[in-house]
Amino acid sequence: MNTTTNLRQKLLNGSKKVAITMAMLLTLGASYSFAASPDSINSDVRTSFRKDFHNARIISTEVRKNFTKLTFKMNDVVMFAYYSENGELLAVTRNIVSSQLPINLQMNLKNNYTGYWITELFELSGDNDSCYYVSLESADSKVTLRSNGDTWEVYSSSMKQ
Repeated sequence: MNTTTNLRQKLLNGSKKVAITMAMLLTLGASYSFAASPDSINSDVRTSFRKDFHNARIISTEVRKNFTKLTFKMNDVVMFAYYSENGELLAVTRNIVSSQLPINLQMNLKNNYTGYWITELFELSGDNDSCYYVSLESADSKVTLRSNGDTWEVYSSSMKQ
């Protein structure tokens, strides 16, 4: 009888593992089904992207009402390009770490935002200009800053509930 109980327990454990694996695969498949395929990009956007980033590999696309966001990889860096419906490049962003900020912006954050931690940091390039955005949080507030030369300006702020 002990052998029968052990066999049932092994079968039950095996069934649980299969069920969990299937659930994970279904969840993964469902999440990818909501991303637009690279084939859904209109021809103007596709042509402009290939001209602007000829060595890049598109990872995903998001077609919105007024723009298309392409997530791509180039030189082992993941970036995001935003195009208008007619294929005009609006902006390119990439996530960065704080050590990649210019030293003046790093020091300004360190001196003026003690007690905050960085939750998001990215570089935005567009119109032949670059700027940085950083979201900071403390225990009771959230602030987003935009670089303006060597200093930061408050882009938005809110109190946590």
